[in-house]
Amino acid sequence: MQRNIQILVLLVLCFSYQSRAEILVSEKKKNEHPKFKEFISIPMAGNCWAVTSDGNQADCVTDSGVIGWNNSDTKLHVYFKSVKTGNAHLALRIRVKSEPSTCLVKLGNEVNKIKILSSSYDTIYAGKFTIKNAGYQSLIISCNEGNAVNYPEISDLLIFENNKSEKPTYVKDDFYFGRRGPSVHLNYLMDQPQEKIEWFYNEIKVPAGNDIVGSFFMANGFSEGYFGIQVNSAYERRILFSVWSPHNTDKPDEIPDDERVILLKKGESVKAGSFGDEGSGGQSYRVFPWKAGTRYGFLIRGKPVSNNSTEYSAYFFAPESGQWELIACFKRPKTNTYLTHLHSFLENFLPEQGNIARMGIYSNQWVCDSKGKWTEINKVRFTADATARKGARSDYAGGISEKGFYLKNCGFFDKNTQINSVYKRALSGNLPIINFANLP
Repeated sequence: MQRNIQILVLLVLCFSYQSRAEILVSEKKKNEHPKFKEFISIPMAGNCWAVTSDGNQADCVTDSGVIGWNNSDTKLHVYFKSVKTGNAHLALRIRVKSEPSTCLVKLGNEVNKIKILSSSYDTIYAGKFTIKNAGYQSLIISCNEGNAVNYPEISDLLIFENNKSEKPTYVKDDFYFGRRGPSVHLNYLMDQPQEKIEWFYNEIKVPAGNDIVGSFFMANGFSEGYFGIQVNSAYERRILFSVWSPHNTDKPDEIPDDERVILLKKGESVKAGSFGDEGSGGQSYRVFPWKAGTRYGFLIRGKPVSNNSTEYSAYFFAPESGQWELIACFKRPKTNTYLTHLHSFLENFLPEQGNIARMGIYSNQWVCDSKGKWTEINKVRFTADATARKGARSDYAGGISEKGFYLKNCGFFDKNTQINSVYKRALSGNLPIINFANLP
C-alpha cells in the first residue's frame, strides 16, 4: 500500500514537472532554461510601447504594466540598451485573465513561442536570444488570440545574468518622465558678456518627418519664460509663449494678486490665460499650421519698466505671411531685469510618443542690447534633463548642423552627445533686419 502511494506521488510530480516545462520553455528551444544567480527586472510600465500596425499608440501600458491589451493589430515594443553582445536569456512576468494564451517573443530575427496558463503572475522563460550589436534593443511581443480575454497582462521583462557588471540601460522609476524621454537644451554662450540684452532673435527649422506629435521645439528661452512651436495633435499645431510668475507654485489660483503675470496685449487669434503644474504664470498661444522643412523666426523682448516690473513681448515671423506678428506681451511684477540665461530646448510632452525620434535645427542666433547694438551668438553648451543625467535613457544628442545647431531626442537611437559639451559654429553675419518701431 505504501509503495503504491509512493508510485502515485512520483507520477504526479512527473506530470507536474512536464506541464511546468511546457509553460516555461520556448517550444523551439526546450531544455535550455538556465539556472542563473540573478536577473534584471525591466518594468513594462516605463519601457514598453503598444504600437498598432499603422503606427498609432494603443492605451494599454499603465503604471502597473501592460493591462487591457486586446487586439492582434497591436504589438508590444520593449526597449533596453545592452552594453555587450552575445546570448541573452529572457523571461516575462506574465499572466492570463482566464483563458490560456500563446504569444510570440521576437528579438532581432529570432522568434520564440511561449504559453501562458496561469491567472497569477508567473515567470515564463522566453528563451535564449542573440544580441549581435551593443546598443538599444527592441523586444517585440505579439499575440494573435481571437478573444480579448486571451490576451495576457505583463508586468516585467527579466534578463538573466551570471554577474553584476555591465548592466543594461532602462527606465527604473519616474515612468511618466521616462516614457516621455530625455529633454535636451542649448545654452547660449558669449565670449564677451553682454549687459542689458533687450532683444533675442532665433530661427527654427524642423526637418521633414520630425514634426512628431507631442514635440515642443522651444526657440527663445530666458530666465522667466519660453517661446516656441508645438505639435499638439495630428490636427493642431501651436505657437506658445509663457512667462512664469515670481511666486513659486504649481497652482495658478495660489498666486497673490501682486505677483500675477499681467497680459498687456495679444495678437490676432491668440488665446491667453494662466498655466500650472510646472510653476505657474501667464500663457498665450496661437493655433498655426507651421510646416516641417520651413524656417521660422522668433523674437523676444525683455525690458524693465516702472513699479519694479519687466515687460516681455514675443513676435513670430512666418514666410507664409512675410511679416512679424505679435503673440503676446506680459508684465511680470517684482522683476527688474533684461534678458538673461538665453537657451533653447526640445522636449516630448506625451509619454506614448517617447519611442519616436525627432530633431530640430536652431540657427542664426542674435541679441540686441538696450542701445541697439546687435551681437551674433555662435557658441552653445549642450545639456539634458534628469532622465538623461541619471542614466534612465541615453537617446539624446545635440551639436552643429546646417550652419546652426541641432537638438535630437527620443526614439532609442544609440549615438548620443556628452552632456556639457560645448560647440562653436562659424559666424554667419546674417544680421536680422528688424524695424522695432514697426512691430505690432
